[in-house]
Amino acid sequence: MNETHSTVDHLNTPDTGSTDIVVLNNQERALVNRVFENLRVYSPETMVGVATRVMDLERLSVSISRYPSMYEQGVLAGQKRSSETLIDTLCHYGDGERLLTLPTKAILGQGFLVAKFHAFSAITKVAVNSFFSDEDIQELRQATLNIMFTLMAEDVYMSLLDDPNLRQEVRRAVAESLAELWEHRLDPNVLSVAPVLDAVWTVRDQIAPNFGTMIGTSELLLLSIALDDAWQKFISSRLGDTDVASSMEEFIFGLSHEDISLIRSELKNRKVSAIGRDEVPGIIGHQATGSNEDPRVFYRAYTQRRNNANARKRLAAKGPWKTLEDHYMQFLFEQKFQKDKHGNT
Repeated sequence: MNETHSTVDHLNTPDTGSTDIVVLNNQERALVNRVFENLRVYSPETMVGVATRVMDLERLSVSISRYPSMYEQGVLAGQKRSSETLIDTLCHYGDGERLLTLPTKAILGQGFLVAKFHAFSAITKVAVNSFFSDEDIQELRQATLNIMFTLMAEDVYMSLLDDPNLRQEVRRAVAESLAELWEHRLDPNVLSVAPVLDAVWTVRDQIAPNFGTMIGTSELLLLSIALDDAWQKFISSRLGDTDVASSMEEFIFGLSHEDISLIRSELKNRKVSAIGRDEVPGIIGHQATGSNEDPRVFYRAYTQRRNNANARKRLAAKGPWKTLEDHYMQFLFEQKFQKDKHGNT
């Protein structure tokens, strides 16, 4: 196999205090090793190809990790640099100013995550075509989805930092989480958020939307059942907020607020209470967001909703000014702040 490895055990999670980007976390490493074991007999040539992709990720991570850590302290051209100055920069600079002030490691690290997403997407395709077990294929898909959610978490954190109404303590907590994500390209928040949003997205495909009321009791019941306590608290405490409710509508139905408003107007003109899913494209002129099979669909839907929300915010237009992901992540940060506050009193 020349320079390739038959396992990825050499790609260890960094020790405490390490500033390296993590190529594979423990679960990913175990999963990729199983892929190698399955391919060793079935297709050695394919195993070499997969190993090469993983080694490319390792080389990329090593190169990026050579840039200064988010937590490195020093003075450059008379200006102090530390984790505190980074947090202050994130808290006070707007979106248009932020790019050229961000650490190089943060900018390049996003490219690493995209490369990792492509690698796991390719490995998943190999598994499907190599007759892997359904369990292994599902684990690979979940790993790929988690990488996508880590990419999305960075976008959500940036979006929250652009909210002038975000309380200062929560803003700093978001900035600290963003810096930690940049350091290792891992985000512990994803472990709790990803399963919930994935479950809601999956249920979205299973419900038969009533395009009259748009959101009904039955849909919300389906969304909330079997999900964790944090999501249920979010639903019960925040759904009365107009912006949260509107962003929920967009998420569930795969339609923009403007499309939803157009459908409601059409219902009123037709003097009917509801229409079927198959009638929607004829009214709005395009299909709703697709199914949950490909993580790219989820990410594309998020970016479209985020861009629409930002446009409404700039124009002070009707409709949600935040995405559901933004609202939910903000809720989790606020809950943690309250818990820490009461725990320290």
